[in-house]
Amino acid sequence: MNRREFLKQSSLVAGAVLAQQLVDLDRLAGAAPAEKRGEMLYRPLGSTGEKLSVLGLGGAHIGRQPDEKESIALVKGAIDRGITFLDNSWDYNGGESEKRMGKALEGGYRDKVFLMTKFDGRTRNAALKQIDESLKRLKTDHVDLLMFHEVIRMNDPDRFFGPDGAVQAALEAQKAGKTRYLGFTGHKDPAIHLHMLDLARAHNFKPDAVLMPLNVMDAHFRSFQHQVLPRLISERIGVLSMKPLGDAIILQSKAVSAIECLHYAMTVNPGSVVTGIDSLAILDRAIEAVRCFTPLTREQQVALLARTERFARSGEYELFKTTGHFDSTAKHPEWMG
Repeated sequence: MNRREFLKQSSLVAGAVLAQQLVDLDRLAGAAPAEKRGEMLYRPLGSTGEKLSVLGLGGAHIGRQPDEKESIALVKGAIDRGITFLDNSWDYNGGESEKRMGKALEGGYRDKVFLMTKFDGRTRNAALKQIDESLKRLKTDHVDLLMFHEVIRMNDPDRFFGPDGAVQAALEAQKAGKTRYLGFTGHKDPAIHLHMLDLARAHNFKPDAVLMPLNVMDAHFRSFQHQVLPRLISERIGVLSMKPLGDAIILQSKAVSAIECLHYAMTVNPGSVVTGIDSLAILDRAIEAVRCFTPLTREQQVALLARTERFARSGEYELFKTTGHFDSTAKHPEWMG
């Protein structure tokens, strides 16, 4: 067998494996019908009974605009066009993201959205302080979903569930009506997510939702899609995904377009896809991706993944997995308490 034949055979085998994994996900997920209203699609969030827009507005990109009026207009514009799921975090842009989103949600907009924010504290006291600061910035007495942020180290779950850990603060916040639902997020390695899920089960704590990367590169490298997604679906935990374009780094491979990236993420994720929107032009592109979306067939998914396979092997287009560039708590360990 010559090299060309070997590579062709290897591609066929890899394609067959990917196809089987996609079939298994179809079997687990079953039918998850989306509801169309206006320009937007809405999907169930696990077993919560909530329905979220298929696209979520990423909070990290809110607060980067030179003028806060631009940020406020962007949030309002997204809501006016049907985006109901808003993402944020205590540490985004030094708190500016939450402040600007809070201003945008005045005048009745808060009642139109499902609001999520995250905290970095690993201890009860650090987490309680950050939760209250977030509510003040967001100008609300509660968020809909509160997330443990950046579960990116293997010992992060142990700290959350340890003596005087942040899980106590999260449960206290929920009991006090400061949040309706609880969950966690991370972007580093699926093994850490699985450890968090295992510890949560051991402590009789069932997350309502989990946020993780899902994109056209992830399927080939430290894959959340293959390792974590089936478990979330089988346990009816709400699936939220991020990094559909890898902060636009995936586009630098020139293997896929932005619309293809969004369509892939919306296909494999039965819930909502958080995407960074920092201008009205990017908002238009995101809405267009929803307007022309039909779930990719298994054959289309395999073909798309075949185009990205050689770019994804080393994780060079998923820098959130392979570098510390996106690890805010690594740069500021004092935030963890």
